[in-house]
Amino acid sequence: MGNTVAREDFEWVYTDQPHADRRKEILAKHPEIKALMKPDYNLIWVVVLMVLAQLTAFYLVKDLDWKWVVFWAYVFGSCISHSMTLAIHEISHNSAFGNCKAMWNRWFGIFANLPLGLPYSISFKRYHMDHHRYLGGDGIDVDIPTNFEGWFFCTRFRKFIWIVLQPFFYAIRPLCINPKPITRLEIINLLAQLSFDVVIYYLWGVKSIFYMLAGSVLGLGLHPISGHFIAEHYMFLKGHETYSYYGPLNFLTFNVGYHNEHHDFPNIPGKSLPLVKKIAAEYYDNLPQYNSWIKVLYDFVMDDTISPYSRMKRQLKGEVKQD
Repeated sequence: MGNTVAREDFEWVYTDQPHADRRKEILAKHPEIKALMKPDYNLIWVVVLMVLAQLTAFYLVKDLDWKWVVFWAYVFGSCISHSMTLAIHEISHNSAFGNCKAMWNRWFGIFANLPLGLPYSISFKRYHMDHHRYLGGDGIDVDIPTNFEGWFFCTRFRKFIWIVLQPFFYAIRPLCINPKPITRLEIINLLAQLSFDVVIYYLWGVKSIFYMLAGSVLGLGLHPISGHFIAEHYMFLKGHETYSYYGPLNFLTFNVGYHNEHHDFPNIPGKSLPLVKKIAAEYYDNLPQYNSWIKVLYDFVMDDTISPYSRMKRQLKGEVKQD
């Protein structure tokens, strides 16, 4: 349990990310993929149903014993909450209403954010676009752990704790790596969220609030779905920085597991990413892939050569444009 991993720094690379070049190659060979670059209007109704499901759950847990509030927060609330963060991921790419109605997507993201309990949608969109444009960019891509995370979480036990605390690191890391001035939309996101939380507390009390917040924290921490945080870009194989997952949990996560496909075509909704893989199978079938996010979590903790340092990192050159 006390073994220390061998890696002592990130894997610095001096090449561009592979996704832009692969996108050009695939579109030249399979131009029919362009037809998939359109909104997924079904996403709107799925999100509305998920919000209604959580509102129903807030009502149902208000009079339960605390042990059952905790139980349902982990078993049900955490799944819906994590799934909703990935719906917000879809909305950040304008998948709900399309690029021509960008502000509709921002307002809808604020709505989807409500059952999570903490404001998230607008800030996530700003930082996530940087992640796509500057994958691994030093000081820009806040998906990359800090040097402290890589240095400190270097044993099996500490890596386990790091997984449990994932939501806190994702919240704090942007403030350490790439702080940005607060925007008007972020203030609106905050005020809308606080107002919603106050209404829920007034109507149904502290157990409903606890269920909401605990579900979000538990769902983003030690949870099977959270395997995607590590599966997406941590280097289990040297030289490969993006990995796809083709298991059943894609059904709950808007196909975020199709991650090579997503980075190659970020303007194609998750619903259509399996079609991208099918059409351009010669590009994706032989790339490293996973079939179990639970195994990813287990291997991350138990493999003494893997740690938060196991990421490719780039020193960006030229002009950097951020949201």
